[in-house]
Amino acid sequence: MEERTIERLGGRRVSVVGLGTWQLGADWGEVAPQAAHAVLEASLDAGVTLLDTADVYGDGRSERFCGEIAARRKDVLVATKMGRRVEQLPENYNREAFRAWNDRSRENLAVETIDLVQLHCPPDAVYESDAVFAALDDMVSEGRIAAYGVSVETCAQALRAIERPGVATVQIILNCLRLKPLQEVLPAARDAGVGVIARVPLASGLLSGRYDERTTFPANDHRNYNRHGEQFDVGETFSGVPYEVGLAAVRELSRLADPGTTLAQFALRWVIDQPGVSTVIPGARNIEQARANAAAADLPRLRDDQLGGVRDVYDRLIREHVHAHW
Repeated sequence: MEERTIERLGGRRVSVVGLGTWQLGADWGEVAPQAAHAVLEASLDAGVTLLDTADVYGDGRSERFCGEIAARRKDVLVATKMGRRVEQLPENYNREAFRAWNDRSRENLAVETIDLVQLHCPPDAVYESDAVFAALDDMVSEGRIAAYGVSVETCAQALRAIERPGVATVQIILNCLRLKPLQEVLPAARDAGVGVIARVPLASGLLSGRYDERTTFPANDHRNYNRHGEQFDVGETFSGVPYEVGLAAVRELSRLADPGTTLAQFALRWVIDQPGVSTVIPGARNIEQARANAAAADLPRLRDDQLGGVRDVYDRLIREHVHAHW
């Protein structure tokens, strides 16, 4: 699989398609351990070299799965996240908390040094705190982490993070229904040597094309319980797009994909083709999804008419619902 270099990550190269593992923590419905291991193995066998997890995914369950496979597959970069285990107040992002969270993640991952730790969508004020980034710098110096980054909700947060010289990566929602990062975030990251990890690339499955007005989701699936932002930022669920609006957009986007290419693969290829993207991290619940996601890296670059078609759908149907918010 194609790999791209992240300058601020010590020049480390990562596969253009990684694997997001939120769903393996069983926060999207039940996932058996054997199924989680199968997804991880299939992804790595297909060329994936970056696994993205977090300490809150299944209360550490996802981290443990990633740590187990990384111990056997030495070419894997594991990126975890910290910060969502406490009330989201700026004062809770401090040196002592970072060490406690880091100790727990290192235990879950069974490593002394974590490849990449990302602050997990912290409050705005955290980006302005010199003490926060000094504490992260110290954790690098101490060998607790090899590098750090930030997972963000908004483009403004991403741009502020990129200004911090120690930030190696920015993780941001980028997909065919969320185009705003193309304007400033990707160019700024590219100029600074900061890696861009594109998350929620399939808009919580909307861009798989498998759902319709009759689809229902389990009670323990965030696509049910966070439909209107009841538990966390609504932008994390269907990318903040009203479900029915998203379905209408998906029907139009489906016409842009070439025969033999699924809408999900088209959507992933769209992300890969954006200048400045280092890797895209779709989730997968089974082996077939993992292999199909990885295969998007082998598709040819999208044509100008396809790229223009995505922009047209966004401008007509989606922009008014998301552009000003994130």
